[in-house]
Amino acid sequence: MISAASNLARTLGVDYLEVRNTQTQCSEWPRQDLYVTFRKEILPDVESNMEAIPRKQRAMVRKGISNGLTSQCDGDVARLHDIYAHSVRNLGTPVFSRRYFQLLKEEFGEACDVVTVLHGNKPVASVLNFYFRDEVLPYYGGGLSEARDLAANDFMYWEVMRRACERGFKLFDFGRSKIGTGAYSFKRNWGFEPTPLTYQFRLIKAEKIPDVNPLNPKFQAFIALWRRLPVPLTKVLGPPIVRGIG
Repeated sequence: MISAASNLARTLGVDYLEVRNTQTQCSEWPRQDLYVTFRKEILPDVESNMEAIPRKQRAMVRKGISNGLTSQCDGDVARLHDIYAHSVRNLGTPVFSRRYFQLLKEEFGEACDVVTVLHGNKPVASVLNFYFRDEVLPYYGGGLSEARDLAANDFMYWEVMRRACERGFKLFDFGRSKIGTGAYSFKRNWGFEPTPLTYQFRLIKAEKIPDVNPLNPKFQAFIALWRRLPVPLTKVLGPPIVRGIG
């Protein structure tokens, strides 16, 4: 399979082929070790999953509950996209188009849903989740500025886990994160242990491994500028940009 992909990359004349895995595939290819992934068993009953969360993180989930947060599970990608756009703007990252989210929902159907957290009647956090075999994977998620004080993101991921438990899913895949980032620490706080991911590159036209990630110092000025843009403007400018780098 790797050989076929390498041949296709040469045929297409791309700059490079990127292969992601938990194991080294081709020892002679250059590699990056920036990312890890987080996966953990979902226990059979809801209360056992709550008790399995480390004490400090469990307190944050209970804080969200005590703040009166509620959740809804549906296919409302428009509501998700509005929240996600605010969240990634605050991170200095271009946003995907709403149409992209809609296409994902249409393509994956019942294997995909949206869990949205509300404070009163106001949506404050939302996440798009995928289901495969016995696994749940919360993928595109974010929260408004007030979500932090409300513990809405903590509550949101608990609601995803709780609902998956009640439906009989057995594995929670928290996805990848860059080592040393806030997302990395957040997932470890939930009691998840990191598994290294190996990113290897077959250089075709490129002379070195690409360094397209927010930790690269050359992107800091762009990130700072993006954080100051109005969210409606980022929804217009973001999709063409992210299509070129994603």
